[in-house]
Amino acid sequence: MPNIFKIIESTAYAEAQAKGVFAGAAIDLKDGYIHFSTAAQLRDTAGLHFFGRADLMLFAVDSTNLGAALKWEPSRGGQLFPHCYGAIKMENVLWAKPLPWNGAAHDFPAEVFA
Repeated sequence: MPNIFKIIESTAYAEAQAKGVFAGAAIDLKDGYIHFSTAAQLRDTAGLHFFGRADLMLFAVDSTNLGAALKWEPSRGGQLFPHCYGAIKMENVLWAKPLPWNGAAHDFPAEVFA
């Protein structure tokens, strides 16, 4: 089933790990849902919202584990983006990796596109 992805600050990821739950970054809390991206949307999301940032983590969630909390809604350019209307239990995170900045773009782990 399709994985969806979240880019967050490393400190926010560490806090979520400690709490066992991720309720969202500041923008998520403001908008009322957790913003996710598909693998195909991820590079644009990183470029638009995290350009130049090196203090980031990327984590993956199996979209089928979110049930009715997951909605696919139009956003940037009319594309359907995965939005989660509820907190994410960290036990549902498939994997998490640093998202390094190479000076021109982010280097995504191979698992994103596997």
